[in-house]
Amino acid sequence: MNAFLKWPVYTLAGTGSPTMAAALQDFQRAESDRLNEVKGHLEIALLEKHFLQEELRKLREETNVDLLRQELEKERGKRIDLEQRMSEVLRTRLEDSPPQPPRKQQSPTNTRTDKPQREEWSSRFQRWWYDRFGVYMEDFRFQPEETTVEAEEPLSAKRLTENMRRLKRGARPVTNFMRNLSALSNWHSVYTSGIAFIIYMNAAWHGWAMPMFLFLAILRLSLNYLIARGWRIQWSIVPEVSESVDPPKEDLTVSEKFQLVLDVAQKAQNLFGKMSDVLEKIKNLFMWVQPESTQKLYVVLWVAFITSCLLPYKLMGFMMGLYAGIKFFIIDFIFKSCPKLRDKYDTPRIIWNSLPTDPQLKERTNATVSRRVQPVVSRGSIATIPCGVARDEEAGRSHSTKKGAFHEIFNLAELERPLAVCENGWRCCLINRDRKMPTDYIRNGVLYVTENYLCFESSSSRSSSSKKNKVIKLVDITDIQKYKVLSVLPGSGMGISIATPATQKPLVFGAMIHRDEAFEAIFTQYMKIMTTAKPPGNPEL
Repeated sequence: MNAFLKWPVYTLAGTGSPTMAAALQDFQRAESDRLNEVKGHLEIALLEKHFLQEELRKLREETNVDLLRQELEKERGKRIDLEQRMSEVLRTRLEDSPPQPPRKQQSPTNTRTDKPQREEWSSRFQRWWYDRFGVYMEDFRFQPEETTVEAEEPLSAKRLTENMRRLKRGARPVTNFMRNLSALSNWHSVYTSGIAFIIYMNAAWHGWAMPMFLFLAILRLSLNYLIARGWRIQWSIVPEVSESVDPPKEDLTVSEKFQLVLDVAQKAQNLFGKMSDVLEKIKNLFMWVQPESTQKLYVVLWVAFITSCLLPYKLMGFMMGLYAGIKFFIIDFIFKSCPKLRDKYDTPRIIWNSLPTDPQLKERTNATVSRRVQPVVSRGSIATIPCGVARDEEAGRSHSTKKGAFHEIFNLAELERPLAVCENGWRCCLINRDRKMPTDYIRNGVLYVTENYLCFESSSSRSSSSKKNKVIKLVDITDIQKYKVLSVLPGSGMGISIATPATQKPLVFGAMIHRDEAFEAIFTQYMKIMTTAKPPGNPEL
């Protein structure tokens, strides 16, 4: 193909058309870049197929289905043999046992005849008692608790997608209920909200708030029964929006399956992140992590406790019902309509937003440590700043990515920034062969190199969480070399292998289009750091 592309260039150059030859050369360069990009994607797909085949082989070796089937057949044959032997033994015993004489021939004067009759009556009574009450007696028999281990299903893209859809369908009634409550509070329909406000305040005034809620629950169950019987009843304050559901594809390619797993995993990650934020805020509220917020809750609980001891429960229920109605229908509406008032006087919302999560606490501690170290660093770096550069210009040079400041994403010092050769980074995929799951050992992202670190920013990580990002000190690198991930592809490969003491197998940054440029930059900076880090020796050396 390269020879075919080069032929017109020489021909046209000989005929006196340099413009057309330059255009063809540019086209040839663009085609080579496209081929390199396709080559990188093919390398990722083949690598994923290789790892999945290894996992499938390991699973087959661990399960040993054929061996279990053979053992089951052996046990089944043993059971059939035991049943045949038991039937033969019972048959021989019946044939060998002598016939018992009839009881009618026994003399009536024998006093021993009463004993068998009593035993017969007692056995009949026991059988009757067991048939009548034996089932209930078995329920009260003490038995050790059986621990059953549920078999875990293997990772499947189709199963993962179906579970996410099931979760969405199961949560739809709850989300619709919350939307209707929000519409009532926002007075989306003035007539509906007004009628609901009058009915609720009247019920709370007369002490009928609890019966009203129970009646609404009974009404909702009755409507659900009619809907299940085929009635078309649709009542909602906010009109429901039907979401289009794409039909699942049957035949997916390897890249489509991998992308599907990544999309579903990203949704699950975001959902788990929100749930973790809520749970961590509640934990930090009760653990006095932020004392000013927990102190307010502490005072409110003491006031509620003293009030419950002094006031009767009927009066307390009346006061709580009135406050809940006014808060839900009037105060929340005013706060939502006037955001400035809400930011100043909505105390529960202010407290909840001010509560930190665990990653935010970690960032605060890192910020305090960096502030303590910053004066020492600033004194030592004054001499390195040129005289013609102002302080505001030097501060404005801090590099930032799409997700935030560079040093905040990787938890580095502010002076650490990418070198000029990789300001935008190199697109690649991190292959961590120490991990077992496919979603862990392959990560797409961008690779940067600074004066002291090699930083990998994962495309699936968030700005507030740096667990998927990778930071490697250049001093800790024990070996760096060019690497070819798959030997079936032509060329010298598109990867760089980095070995560190922290990993058993070297980390591989593969599918890198500008591999040679990245390797030269990383290796040059690595040698520079290693030469400056070595202690000074004899001048002869």
